Amino acid sequence: MDFALIILLSVLPILVIAAGLNDLTTMTIPNWISLGLMIGFVPAAFALGLPLSTIAVHFGVALGALFIGAGMFALRWLGGGDAKLIAAVCLWLGLSGSATFLLVTAVVGGLFSLGLIMARSTPGLAMLAGPSWMSRLLEPAGDIPYGVAISAGALMAFPTSALVQAFIAG
Repeated sequence: MDFALIILLSVLPILVIAAGLNDLTTMTIPNWISLGLMIGFVPAAFALGLPLSTIAVHFGVALGALFIGAGMFALRWLGGGDAKLIAAVCLWLGLSGSATFLLVTAVVGGLFSLGLIMARSTPGLAMLAGPSWMSRLLEPAGDIPYGVAISAGALMAFPTSALVQAFIAG
């Protein structure tokens, strides 16, 4: 049964890495990634024996994150894929891991954005970049693929989640 639990717990790391790489190379986060995270949470939570009250709190945290993310999307502070990914990650992390997740995501996002701003201000760098996705990433007025920061925050906060803690205790 431990192998099955490891597979269930692997859903979050695999999908957030896919989201970060996809956002970096295409500036989009496919809906199937957020949907996969939401669907994958339920069997993981039940298999690890989380109480229904804890599962309900996870859903409440995710719903709150979705509402805040929708507001940030409406203000054009965040992309729609980013908002959905944040909510799906908060579903997995619940109350115990979401604060760490959001803090790490903000710090990594800020550092990543500063690095991109510095790289984008280097004349001619975009022309030397190589693949088309890298040239697009280095465009001076380009978007920031925040899925990279969301992925880093999720991976760093995941060990503090109730799911991982239940696996360790079990």
